[in-house]
Amino acid sequence: MRVKRVLFLLAVLVVSSTAPFTVSAQFVSGLQGASGSTVGPDGALYVTQGAIGEITRIDPWTGDMTTFASGLPASWIGSGGAVDVAFMDGIAYALVTLVASDLEPIFGVPADDVVGIYRIDGPQAFSIIANIGEFNLANAPATDFFIPTGVQYSMEPFRGGFLVTDGHLNRVLWVRLDGEISEFNVFGNIVPTGLEVHGNTVYMSQAGPAPHEPENGIVWSFGPQELTPRQVASGARLLVDVEFGLGRTLYALAQGQWNGAFEGSPAIPNDGSLLEINEDGTFTVVAEGLNMPTSVEFIGNTAYVVGLAGEVFKINNVSKPPFGKGKRH
Repeated sequence: MRVKRVLFLLAVLVVSSTAPFTVSAQFVSGLQGASGSTVGPDGALYVTQGAIGEITRIDPWTGDMTTFASGLPASWIGSGGAVDVAFMDGIAYALVTLVASDLEPIFGVPADDVVGIYRIDGPQAFSIIANIGEFNLANAPATDFFIPTGVQYSMEPFRGGFLVTDGHLNRVLWVRLDGEISEFNVFGNIVPTGLEVHGNTVYMSQAGPAPHEPENGIVWSFGPQELTPRQVASGARLLVDVEFGLGRTLYALAQGQWNGAFEGSPAIPNDGSLLEINEDGTFTVVAEGLNMPTSVEFIGNTAYVVGLAGEVFKINNVSKPPFGKGKRH
């Protein structure tokens, strides 16, 4: 099995489409190392900036940006740092990756921070609640790897803790708030990425190994009582996220055609798509032309797509009747 050079984990569609919307402008820009996102208890969009160790609050109506938290470990190698953010009981948590000392012999950088989940205690204060890097060092997977602390991509609240995908070590971890970590589900070389939860059902997107062929872009579902994954949809290049919109309609986010630079590099620019998942396991294109998207959130009937180049795209009227107006623009 080839070693996955997953430095950032960003993977022709089996889709139906009727004149899909093409994104031509950003809602906001200028973010640095933008990756994960969530909707906060105040209804605003929160986005990580891994390159500078910050979480930014974005007003979903005006696009005004303010710093919500700073001082988190920043990226050492141009990827990683704070890569996702989530709220639980009104408290924000950040997922931090690719900052540990195991990077030094590989990339020649003197990284020395903790890979794990950080609780945000104030604008410039945080506490480490779980050391995922330490767990991974002590519990190596069966699949090939070369970054022992792993490369985590996303986290999702679940049963009083968090599920965390690791696209390099090919597993989903369950992390409790008391710091206890365990394997929730383990996979082969599939590169798990985004997460969504509905009740006890977990939805997960996979990018698939390089070169991220369409048939390897799959959305799965599984749960604590049935860990064997069930295929929900397939046929999209380099899937990076899965989220529910209005009416429990499930959507997936695809980066598009891999740029081929190295295993773990992102898709070519402006080839990403927001996709609606159909009951027959195919995709319908909702919006295309997205620039290296990394995560998506829904506020009402509007999708907010975060892009690797520091942009957020706003896509209006995503859902069809009876949940939306049906006209996408």
